[in-house]
Amino acid sequence: MRFDGTPDLSNCYAQVSDNGAQQQGSKSSCSIASGPAQKLKLMFSFFGFETFAADVLLTQPVQPLSYCPKPPPAPVTSPPQAPPPPEVKLPPSPPKPQVPVLPPPQAPVMSPPPATSPPQFKLPPLPPIPPVPFVEPSACSHQLWIRPEYRCYWRVIGPDTKVAVAFGLIAGRRYGTDMTVREALDGHGEAYKTLLREATTALLNSYNSLGFPYNSIAVITHTNMALLGNSQHDVLMTAIRFIKANSGTCKFTVCK
Repeated sequence: MRFDGTPDLSNCYAQVSDNGAQQQGSKSSCSIASGPAQKLKLMFSFFGFETFAADVLLTQPVQPLSYCPKPPPAPVTSPPQAPPPPEVKLPPSPPKPQVPVLPPPQAPVMSPPPATSPPQFKLPPLPPIPPVPFVEPSACSHQLWIRPEYRCYWRVIGPDTKVAVAFGLIAGRRYGTDMTVREALDGHGEAYKTLLREATTALLNSYNSLGFPYNSIAVITHTNMALLGNSQHDVLMTAIRFIKANSGTCKFTVCK
């Protein structure tokens, strides 16, 4: 609806009306239902042009009025009944074959293996034992150590043991890595050979008897200290001390 001019519609109400043309109980009054009056609401105003809106003006009652015709009830149709499924006759099942009953398998009887005696191991023969007890004091010279009838008294080291192995790297640098202990016992003619001969004799005596004045570590230590001093006087003095220690009582007896 449009109005010319600039009327103030802010306090106006809108309502749908039939202008009295429809009377209560007529058929036309059942098709139109007016609601209550609604206040106009200003939506926007632009250069003197205003637009108003109102809430819903038409209503629909929850239940139709008593004088209004009621729609005919919808016909109730029952759903069509499906025909029963045809009966299918299955052919008779064939008879089950009879499974033959087999006897249980018999476990084979295993006879235990014959008992055998454990293998016997033969130990290698022990080296000949020196007749002199190890605890008795004994000091023998290099001449006795090189005799073959006293070979059973060699302990820890043997005739083919290298001097570098018996005395260490210091002696190996001085006398070489190929000289054996047996060759050292033949040394003579100069101070370093004499020291090696008597030091080797003293080392054999220390391994053979607990009563020897020097133990094996002391013999090796004194020998290397004399070689490190690089003095013939120290070499000769050490050799003389070993000669005195090797000149004691020798308890060798012929090996069996």
